[in-house]
Amino acid sequence: MTKAEVIAEIADKTGIEKADVSATVEAFFKVVKDSMADGNNIYVRGFGSFVNKKRAKKVARNISKNTSIIIDEHFIPSFKPSKTFIGKIKNSKKIKETANA
Repeated sequence: MTKAEVIAEIADKTGIEKADVSATVEAFFKVVKDSMADGNNIYVRGFGSFVNKKRAKKVARNISKNTSIIIDEHFIPSFKPSKTFIGKIKNSKKIKETANA
């Protein structure tokens, strides 16, 4: 499902115009990106958490040149779904039907 399809479905279910839904979705994404860039985590009860994960400094190899590369410690964005969200997916009949097909 693409962002445009999500916006269209939200507009259909709520009766709000697509332009307004699009602006809201874009604003949500901007808040998430800006907050995480500032070092803040975002917790949405019943949905999940957007968190910054720390990656330790490590030595990697460039196999084409056979050299070592030092990768400094850095942070990456991560999403961890809530137990409620995970439970809904695990108990989804459509996903089970697709997996068995």
